[in-house]
Amino acid sequence: MGDRDEEEELQMALRMSLHGSPPAQPEPKRSKPPSPAGESPEAEARRKQRELMAAAAEKRLRSVAPPAAVAPPVTVAPPVTVAPPAAVAPPAAVVVPPPSQPTAVVAEQPSAPEDVKVESESTVVPMEDVKEAEVELEVDVGEEEKGEELHPELAEKLWLMVFGSGVSKAVLAQWSNQGIRFSSDPETAMGLVQHEGGPCGVLATVQAYVLKYLLFFSDNLGNPEVSDPSFALGQRRFYQSSFAARDDFSSLTEDGKTRALVHAMVEILFLCGTGKRAVVAFIGGVIREQKVDAALEGISVESAIDFQKVLRIITFTSRKDAFNMLLANIPLFRSRLGAMLFLISSLLSRGLDCIQADRDDPSQPLVTAPFGHASQEIVNLLLCGEAVPNVFDGKMDLGGGMSLKGIPSDVEVGFLTLLESLNLCKVGQYLKCPKWPIWVVGSESHYTVLFALNPNVQEENELEERESKIRRAFDAQDQSGGGGFIAVEGFQQVLRDTDITFPSDKLDDLCNAGVIVWSEFWQALLQLDKRAGGMKDPTGLMGKKQFTIYHFNGIAKSVLNGSGNTGGSTPIQRPRICKLNVSVPPRWTQDEYLADVVSSSASGSKNDSVLSLAPPVQTACQHAPLVDCIRTRWPRAACSWSGDVPSIV
Repeated sequence: MGDRDEEEELQMALRMSLHGSPPAQPEPKRSKPPSPAGESPEAEARRKQRELMAAAAEKRLRSVAPPAAVAPPVTVAPPVTVAPPAAVAPPAAVVVPPPSQPTAVVAEQPSAPEDVKVESESTVVPMEDVKEAEVELEVDVGEEEKGEELHPELAEKLWLMVFGSGVSKAVLAQWSNQGIRFSSDPETAMGLVQHEGGPCGVLATVQAYVLKYLLFFSDNLGNPEVSDPSFALGQRRFYQSSFAARDDFSSLTEDGKTRALVHAMVEILFLCGTGKRAVVAFIGGVIREQKVDAALEGISVESAIDFQKVLRIITFTSRKDAFNMLLANIPLFRSRLGAMLFLISSLLSRGLDCIQADRDDPSQPLVTAPFGHASQEIVNLLLCGEAVPNVFDGKMDLGGGMSLKGIPSDVEVGFLTLLESLNLCKVGQYLKCPKWPIWVVGSESHYTVLFALNPNVQEENELEERESKIRRAFDAQDQSGGGGFIAVEGFQQVLRDTDITFPSDKLDDLCNAGVIVWSEFWQALLQLDKRAGGMKDPTGLMGKKQFTIYHFNGIAKSVLNGSGNTGGSTPIQRPRICKLNVSVPPRWTQDEYLADVVSSSASGSKNDSVLSLAPPVQTACQHAPLVDCIRTRWPRAACSWSGDVPSIV
């Protein structure tokens, strides 16, 4: 009876503390006698946890109750779960009330990492107050009762969606041994390290969001709601009218990097959840840092049964609560299962039925065989919140009620691909021109990241904006999958949408073949006066640009840690970063364009991408496959760098 009374009292105290109001007449609490001498370590640990939960509940009461009404610290019976898992309430201990006065806690618990700052309900707890708050953090987030088990049918559906029915052990090993960790190398301290080949699509996309916060939100990392779109809008306006970010990556603090990572994770998960929810998947019973490595030693994920056995999920509707939970549990995402857990969290945040509806072919697994690479659907899910398989804007109508799905709207960070330079696909303007100057770069087998420190690299002058508008209108009518031609009916719509007026004889020439090719249309625009909607520019200068851009490849590469190839040098593994100087010449003039058409025709090239992306002969530059990717965003860009050639594989 004594334990039951204490349990009821603790439940009342916790409920009243969570509701922000103390009991009207708090009754004196009873203390249990000292622990018996022969108490087992497990029993002692449970007893200490109960003691600390009681202290945590009392502390919450003190923050809202008059000092005279607060009873002394107590020790009580087994802990009571305040809210059942179905309520998907965030772990209570992650939300720490502002400290009012010191509270005596008689038991010791391992402290939280020093780089973790605990957020309060309404304020950010400064580092000097973390020591007082971290005891509560250790108590509640370590409860194994937190989180909801996956239903066996859901676990089976999730497994087949991600890996399919015939996944190899090699692919599973790649995805089971990749954490989300920062590089220890000062030069690449802002970057996430990749050790396995498969999860690069997840890591590169998370990396892009991390850079957004490190570069452009460095002064707001303590705000748990900085990922809210309304906040980001004001920040973008500030940077577009202000200065560029710094490139001193070695000065980044561990706390700042951790918070940037958590903000990136929160933004992606809520993006997948249409801004309304975020689902966090974790390993049941593996929360606290001191438990992670030891607990994961006996865990393998090789089937849907393993998913169902070890996975737990918590659903959040508050960015603040999701931020606090992830910040407290970031060691689990740094562990070897981190990349897989975040992918699962993203899929569940979107909803498995919605994921399948997003896809053009839902019968194929999201992790592609035989090498285990993240599919474009995974990358697009993390970029735009939908698991669409294509990179063009909007939908492409194929007729007969069939269509192909592309990117639905503007994105925060973008995407470029080598495949476009090979004329194998067409990346739309949504991905090419993201809100922030950061792009995931895709090759045939790997994903890396390209970024600039100044958002102004994406600004366009009047003629550039005009060209972009015309190109978007043309692409909207292009039903060839990026082939660069449209029907006459679509061409008439383009002319109406862009206020272009051709002389009747020129219009007849363009429409004579029944289809209009972009290169011929663009050539005609260069001859058409600006007042008629054309691009004719008497000066021949349409906005030359020069800027610096950075490329980061997170896959670890062996380099010598020493001066030269001496016997004392030691090979180390570290990612690679390259600084590129980019010069974009003025846009085509009529004479220059016609000269290039003649030159390309003489060489037998009929590829429209060659015409628009070929570098000018007079500009000396270095070349690498990355440069071809850059030219899909900035046509005819000339790039140069120092040191090793930037690698996108």
